[in-house]
Amino acid sequence: MVKEIEKTGITIVQMANLIPVAKTVGSNRIVPTISIPYPLGDPATTAEEQFKLRYHRVGVALDALTTPITEQTVFKVKF
Repeated sequence: MVKEIEKTGITIVQMANLIPVAKTVGSNRIVPTISIPYPLGDPATTAEEQFKLRYHRVGVALDALTTPITEQTVFKVKF
């Protein structure tokens, strides 16, 4: 679906924890997530830590939207 949306001219960032699958389906901008059931959080951590994780990953995704690329790119996250 990501590839089809990009064909219309809309830039997409896929946030995924299974990076090889995201690459296989043709995603161009990929931001790694934490896990399958909790892609942007970790229920074993405090609410403050979860906010920081989410805030950072969404920030990486927004930066990925504005980054010019020529090939599939996996953007790095700090945490």
